[in-house]
Amino acid sequence: MGFAAKSDHGADRRVHVPVMAEEVVELLSAPCPHVIVDATVGTGGHSEALLSRTAEAKLLGIDRDADALAVASARLSQFGPRVKLVQASFAQIDEAMAEAGFERADAILADLGMSSFALEDAARGFSFRLEGPLDMRMDQRESLRAYDIVNEETEQEIARILRDYGEERAARRIARRIAEARRRRPIETTTELRAIIERALGPRRRGGMHPATRTFQALRIAVNREMELLAEFLDKAPAMLAPGGRLAIIAYHSLEDRPVKEKFRELGRGGEFTLVTPKALKPGSREIAANPRARSARLRCLERRSV
Repeated sequence: MGFAAKSDHGADRRVHVPVMAEEVVELLSAPCPHVIVDATVGTGGHSEALLSRTAEAKLLGIDRDADALAVASARLSQFGPRVKLVQASFAQIDEAMAEAGFERADAILADLGMSSFALEDAARGFSFRLEGPLDMRMDQRESLRAYDIVNEETEQEIARILRDYGEERAARRIARRIAEARRRRPIETTTELRAIIERALGPRRRGGMHPATRTFQALRIAVNREMELLAEFLDKAPAMLAPGGRLAIIAYHSLEDRPVKEKFRELGRGGEFTLVTPKALKPGSREIAANPRARSARLRCLERRSV
């Protein structure tokens, strides 16, 4: 773990449009925060909105993606020493806060969505729409790639990953086709994997979803240990809140939203925390029209009681 240096990438405008930014700012600026932790800072969209609303708050931004942090550094440079950025997983929030000198936070945010910044970079291998290596690592310092899972895991394990992390009903059929293809030669690119899935399921599915969507989601989740790290974050983050502090999380599919909802309800029953959002908030029609990727977003917020 280490703090990111200020970037000179001022001309890089590959910035992710923050989802439900107005709702996030309303929820997290209510406690008049002195310390904000954006645990998935990405390219800094939510952080910029929060710092613009709060005149004196300091912000710690955490992200696994070094490239995104470089863009965030340029974007947030206007706030000077109020901002510290660190390359780490949000599951390391306790270590990152301690290293930054923050004992407690008044506001913590985690946006669990896949940033278009990384998705649209073909070399990162996240998208089946762009040809690139089967990588999918959010943190390039990690060793496990999608290539390793696709070419080295057993057929049964690949089927489990697709079923558990992609909720893919045809998991066994896809895994079988992958196993057959790799016996001839390694599967190296996103487009090769996409073609295998299309041969297994056909080129189209009902509702307009491409047949490779769930497989690519599942591989990304497995490569980056997203569910395990989310569980760690949910265990740690509430304890890092100051009295009166708030934790907000944006999830995009049931695999993410379910553990968030269950953890928040569990904490709400304990007496130390209050559910600020008894039901998840959803983006408005205007935002969905402007940013269709926001359609599935669900925002939940929890507050630590003052006494």
